Amino acid sequence: MKLLTNKVALITGGSRGIGAAIVQKFAEQGADIAFTYRSSADSANKVAEEAAKAGVTVKAYQSDASSFEASAELVKQVLADFGRVDVLINNAGITKDNLMLRMSEEQWDQVIEVNLKSVFNLTKHIMRPMLKQRAGSIINMSSVVGDFGNAGQANYAASKAGIFGFTKSIAKEVGSRNIRCNALAPGFIETDMTEELDDKTKAAFLASIPLKRLGRAEEIADACLFLASDLSTYVSGQTISVCGALNC
Repeated sequence: MKLLTNKVALITGGSRGIGAAIVQKFAEQGADIAFTYRSSADSANKVAEEAAKAGVTVKAYQSDASSFEASAELVKQVLADFGRVDVLINNAGITKDNLMLRMSEEQWDQVIEVNLKSVFNLTKHIMRPMLKQRAGSIINMSSVVGDFGNAGQANYAASKAGIFGFTKSIAKEVGSRNIRCNALAPGFIETDMTEELDDKTKAAFLASIPLKRLGRAEEIADACLFLASDLSTYVSGQTISVCGALNC
C-alpha cells in the first residue's frame, strides 16, 4: 500500500524546485494534492499534469502565501474542493540576498513576509479544520542557514530561524489533538537558485559539504514523505536537517 493513500496534501510553492519534487513524490505515494503557485501558470499546470499521471487528483491554485487574506481564501477553496487537508507543507520561499549595509527595508520585508509570515498564515487557517478532524501533519521548510547564518543573507537566515521556534511552539499547542508539526532544514540543494551561482561559489559550497555533492530536490521530498506519513506518528516538534552532514 502506498504511504499517503486517502490523504490530502496542501503544498505552497509547488510549481518548481523542491515544491514540484514534493508534489510528484506525494502523488506517486497516493495523495490527492492541492498546491500553490504565485505567477507561472504554465509551470504549475505542467507539474499538475505530470503528477496526475499517478492516478490521483492534483490541482494548482494561484495564491500569495504571504497574504493573510489570500491564504484564508485558499484554505477555504481547498476544503471545498477536497473535503479535508491531512498534510500542510509550508514550502513557499524566496531570497533577496545583500550585505546588511546595502540591504533595503523592502528586501528585508519581502523575505520575512514570504518565508516566515506565510508559515503563520497557512498554519493559522488550517488549524481549525485539523483540530476538528483530530489529525494532521504540518511540515515547515526551513534551512540550515537559519541555524548557522550566512553572510549576505541576514533576512533569509532570520526568516528560516524563526521557523524553528514556530514549529516547536505549534507542536506543543496542538499535540493533544494528534496534530504533528515538524520542520525540515535543507542544505545546499540543486534548484533553479543554485543553478544561478558561479562556479567559484559552487566549489566553495562543495568543499564545505562532507558528502561532497549538492542535495537533490527528490531527497527533500523523501524527508517530507516520512514526516507526512504514518511512519512518523511519534515525531513532532523536530527540525530534521537534510544537508549531507553540512550542519552537524
